[in-house]
Amino acid sequence: MTTTLKKVVAASMVGSVAEWYEFFLYGTASALVFGELFFQQTGNAIDGILAAFALYAVGFLARPLGGLVFGHYGDKIGRKKIIAN
Repeated sequence: MTTTLKKVVAASMVGSVAEWYEFFLYGTASALVFGELFFQQTGNAIDGILAAFALYAVGFLARPLGGLVFGHYGDKIGRKKIIAN
């Protein structure tokens, strides 16, 4: 492996670990506090937890959809132009 490829692999790994750690933290906080803290209007603790986990699920669905959309435009327009805007 070349030095450049090693840097790319390391940067990708750090980014992936950071993103999955953030998902882990949100999932843990969803189960413990978000239901009571942000979804009090549901009137039931279980409904609040389910609403928090529904937002968690939206995050998982948005990743591949965003990848498809921005990947398509990145191929057409150019990766640098898409990331800069």
